[in-house]
Amino acid sequence: MSAALKYTLGRIGLFVAVLAGLWLIDMNVFLKLMLALVFSAALSFFLLRGWRDEMAGEIAEAAERRRTEKERLRSALAGEDHPTPDPQRPDPQHPDSQR
Repeated sequence: MSAALKYTLGRIGLFVAVLAGLWLIDMNVFLKLMLALVFSAALSFFLLRGWRDEMAGEIAEAAERRRTEKERLRSALAGEDHPTPDPQRPDPQHPDSQR
């Protein structure tokens, strides 16, 4: 299961648990929902720290993969997809490289 899904389900679970606790108190439904949102956000900051850090790591890895792939595609489109030639060995396809 991905870290983002675990974190999202954890946040929803905390919201539902806090809302269930507030449901027993006699007050406006809108106020219950707002308090449940605020309290569950505060609790998730402390209780779900591990899952949040794991999710951030996955996002950073995905961003790095996208950046690397983007650089590779740009260099391939620019015609730089061949490995850098060794200056000690002449390129047989280049007439100027014969020494």
